[in-house]
Amino acid sequence: MNAIGKAVWFIESHFASDITLEDVAETAGLSRYHLSRVFGLTTGRSISEYIRARRLSAAAVSLAGGAPNILAVALDAGYNSHEAFTRAFRDHFGVTPEEVRNRGHLGDLDLMEPIRMDTTPLPNLEEPRFETKPAILTAGLQQTYSYGGNAGIPSQWQQFNVYFGEIPGQIGNVAYGICTQADGQDGSFQYMTAVEVRATDSLPAGFESLKLPAQTYAVFAHRGHISSIQATCHAIFAEWLPASGYKHAGLPDLMERYDDRFDVRTGTGLTEIWIPVTN
Repeated sequence: MNAIGKAVWFIESHFASDITLEDVAETAGLSRYHLSRVFGLTTGRSISEYIRARRLSAAAVSLAGGAPNILAVALDAGYNSHEAFTRAFRDHFGVTPEEVRNRGHLGDLDLMEPIRMDTTPLPNLEEPRFETKPAILTAGLQQTYSYGGNAGIPSQWQQFNVYFGEIPGQIGNVAYGICTQADGQDGSFQYMTAVEVRATDSLPAGFESLKLPAQTYAVFAHRGHISSIQATCHAIFAEWLPASGYKHAGLPDLMERYDDRFDVRTGTGLTEIWIPVTN
């Protein structure tokens, strides 16, 4: 069972109790940071969103079955007051707990069912090479995405490519897709379409900069169409990293590197995925 399968198993076995992200990460064998990233990529939801939705769905089933004490249902779902539970329940389902109990059926409630993990084998990774790279200064367009709502990334690249090659201080003709976690939360990530630059004095309006530290990277090859890169990233974080003896070094989460071996027009060719690592 891979790391995400272990995480789902643990959540499904314990979500009725007071579990933490650290508990899930320990079972999965990943740091909480990387479990959050891989879980979001794989399921389209953050861990906290999934646990909350599973608890509220279980509460809805109990209420539709005629549970006599709504406060007891609230406490079982992890809420310490009737008011907090009612607010969360209404925000999630659009109806109150009382309405569900009074009507005695679930109706059209959008319940969160247990995630059934895709049993399709992950792609076979080529062995990575390791490169030690000095600190680099990057600049580009940055957007924040939820793990289930990253369909806007191709459009972001389209906007960025208008500037590529004419960015003041641009170094070389290599583009980067840089992923970092947003504000320490497990529900979203930041994606920057960027190039290396000498300075940030004259960047176009809307550009942001990010300095990456000197560090060692494990460099993986993704071959084929760019639309399947998520599966390669999943294999790296869910299988290779836990078994490798390496630890993720920090910033960035991962970095995609696009050079002349990648065809921008067709989305095919070679993309390198750089993961900062340490022993």
